[in-house]
Amino acid sequence: MGYLRLVAGLGNPGREYALTRHNVGFMVLDHLAARRGLTFSPEKKWQCAVARWDDILLVKPLTFMNLSGESVGPLSRYYRIEPQSVAAVVDDVALPLGRLRLRASGSDGGHNGLKSLIAQLGPDFIRVRIGVGLAPGREELVDHVLSDFEPSEQEAISAAIDHAVSAIETVTAEGVASAMNKFNRAE
Repeated sequence: MGYLRLVAGLGNPGREYALTRHNVGFMVLDHLAARRGLTFSPEKKWQCAVARWDDILLVKPLTFMNLSGESVGPLSRYYRIEPQSVAAVVDDVALPLGRLRLRASGSDGGHNGLKSLIAQLGPDFIRVRIGVGLAPGREELVDHVLSDFEPSEQEAISAAIDHAVSAIETVTAEGVASAMNKFNRAE
């Protein structure tokens, strides 16, 4: 395989969060693992679930979203994985539902999971952001990201999850610049 050595799908552990907008990172990793016939195993030392895709670690931190870096940081240091070889898959309320946005580095953009990763890794890791739609009306942001997708949104988010898996596979095979060229355009 290539450039990518660790993919962290961010989310919150527990059944009550399984299908929420905030857990789209977990959903992407679950889809990638299913596509590749992989199984996640708990890694208590690192507070996460891990599946191995050849020489790439697929990681679902079980620390809750806001503390994701406390799992990913020590794990990446243990395996001597440079931040540039780490990708984080996260929800993004600033993107329209289903839109993907890949970046090779950057800020947290107000996302607490990314803020935690930056505190541990610095800003130079790949971001795979998936649009989960803006909060309608005056609904609180927390309530929005912790809500399930509406039935009318299922087709769009399923397609986005599939595209995100393809984007990760492209980063692995061709690098982040190629993936950005293919997946950052408006669908």
